Amino acid sequence: MKRRATLKDISKAQTMNAITRLAPRKLGAKINAILFLYFVFALAVILLTLNVAHQLEGGAAAINEAGKERMRTYGLAYYLHQSLDATQSPEVALDEVRRFMRDFEGTLYMLEVGDPERPLFLPRDERVQEKMHGLRQEWNTNVKPQINKLLAAHDDVERSRLMAAFDNSVRRYVPIINELVLMVERSNAHSTSLMYMFQNMLVVFSLLGTLLLAYLIRSLVIAPVETLRAGIERMAASDFGVRLPVVSQDEIGELATGFNRMADHLQDLYATLEQRVADKTRSVEEKNRELALLYEITAYLAEPATLEELCRGVLLKLCDLLGASGGVVRMTNSATRELEIIANHNMSNDFVRAEARLPLGTCLCGNVAAQGASIAQNLAQEPQSVVLLANCMRDGYAAMAAIPIRSKSQVFGMFTLFFREERILAGDELRLLEAIGQHLGVEIENLRLAVREKEMAVSEERNLLAQELHDSIAQSLAFLNIQAQMLQGSLRGGQMEIASAELARMREGIQESYDNVRELLVHFRIRVDHAELDDAIRSALEKFEGQTGIKTSFNKIGYRASSSAVSTIQVLHIIQEALSNVRKHAGATKVDVEMRGDGAPRISVRDNGKGFDLARVVEEGGSHVGIGIMRERAHRIGARLEIDAAPGRGTCVTLVLPQ
Repeated sequence: MKRRATLKDISKAQTMNAITRLAPRKLGAKINAILFLYFVFALAVILLTLNVAHQLEGGAAAINEAGKERMRTYGLAYYLHQSLDATQSPEVALDEVRRFMRDFEGTLYMLEVGDPERPLFLPRDERVQEKMHGLRQEWNTNVKPQINKLLAAHDDVERSRLMAAFDNSVRRYVPIINELVLMVERSNAHSTSLMYMFQNMLVVFSLLGTLLLAYLIRSLVIAPVETLRAGIERMAASDFGVRLPVVSQDEIGELATGFNRMADHLQDLYATLEQRVADKTRSVEEKNRELALLYEITAYLAEPATLEELCRGVLLKLCDLLGASGGVVRMTNSATRELEIIANHNMSNDFVRAEARLPLGTCLCGNVAAQGASIAQNLAQEPQSVVLLANCMRDGYAAMAAIPIRSKSQVFGMFTLFFREERILAGDELRLLEAIGQHLGVEIENLRLAVREKEMAVSEERNLLAQELHDSIAQSLAFLNIQAQMLQGSLRGGQMEIASAELARMREGIQESYDNVRELLVHFRIRVDHAELDDAIRSALEKFEGQTGIKTSFNKIGYRASSSAVSTIQVLHIIQEALSNVRKHAGATKVDVEMRGDGAPRISVRDNGKGFDLARVVEEGGSHVGIGIMRERAHRIGARLEIDAAPGRGTCVTLVLPQ
């Protein structure tokens, strides 16, 4: 049974190959070609049937008109006899004869020429045409002349003789018409048989064509699709050895070819699946280990530590990960253009002393720091290793990896890992080390920026302290110096009253200097630990009222802003400076402090003192009232200082805080 089925499949494949060679290669083109041939044949048969039907219709009309000619012939004979009857009116009979002659000749002409509108025409048979020609000739040469003679004759005897001759001609002429009618009828019968044959052919063709189309569609589409489905089911059952026969070059053949390629690929993948899974698992484990190390180092770098602690901790983790025997971290000294070791792990003292300072561009490590490119090198393969790498080779290292420490485009230094055995790091390992070098570089840059920020903060605070000392203590001391000189002059001149007055002014200056010093000490001792800004302001107002006796009030309206400790200290310094100006210059009896939170947060310090001309103070620099100091402190926290003052109506200092 299998052999018989195989032979059947081979025969079907050979048939399909033959059809493929004759037919187009595309499945759509094949189906369109078959349908087109089917349509052309059916259309031809239908057109032939319509043509035969048209012939039958024209022949039937010709038979009808020929039959009328026969009746007109008898009518001519009848009315000619009537014209000879004395009892009848001859003129009426003669008119009917003339009318019958016109109709007879018109019909003869129509039978000869035909009328496509009716339609009416004789068959194209030669015998029919010859018979029609004989009918026309007999009419023109015999029948019509006799009728004309009868119409022209006036003698009764002559007319009787002509009538007898005409009757003989009619008896000869009518059989000719009958023969023509019979010939047309036979032609129509033949055409009817042809029409029946064409219709039967159309029925048979429809049946056979439908069967052929069903067979071709099954052979071209359904059977290959079923074969493809069976192959897919076998492949779904893990039978990757299944292959489809490629029996055509159309889309089905392309699908079979693609299926076979996919089966080959899947079979190859399945054959090496276990190895691929093992390799991928090992790769994923390595990636996870590298990501864990990277995460661990990133978390470690985020912890607060010194530069040496950070570098040593990173170096230890890298040596554990890659199995390195030792390593060093070097930082670049931009002044001396040398690499200085700041951390090492498991390196000999001789090595550390010998390479404590390494010039940039010297040896492999110097090249890495100078060029910013990583290097992984087997030391035995380095051409100049005996000269350049003497310290490394002396300690017995066979391989090394040098990685730059950078942040953005700036190289801060580099770290080196040493191996006892020959080893070249893979690309993934090298990229991991470079990423760690970048993280370490970012952290080093952050440490340096933090140090610089502290230095800048100390420098700015010193500048503000110098300004405040200049505005208060320095000016007071300069005033006391002048008063002391004046007192000395008065004592030498014996002017005791003037000396006493000057001594009183000196005492006032000393007291003012003492108050300024105490005020500065209060400024410098400002602490914001757990208290809110409004509590700190209330405390400052209480101290101010206790020291000066000036009444104070504090009002808070919808203020919900929260700020850092640094911003709070700067706000308190500004308020202290404003209160200090009130004490020194305003001559006020009351100070109101208000915090508002509607819109932009703002803090206002308003007094009822004598005020001042703001335009003149700005032109002079305003240093004696601390305007410059307050503006500088406001600028440091992103705030804006507004001053509203005029002589005789007090002063209002408003600090507009950022949203």
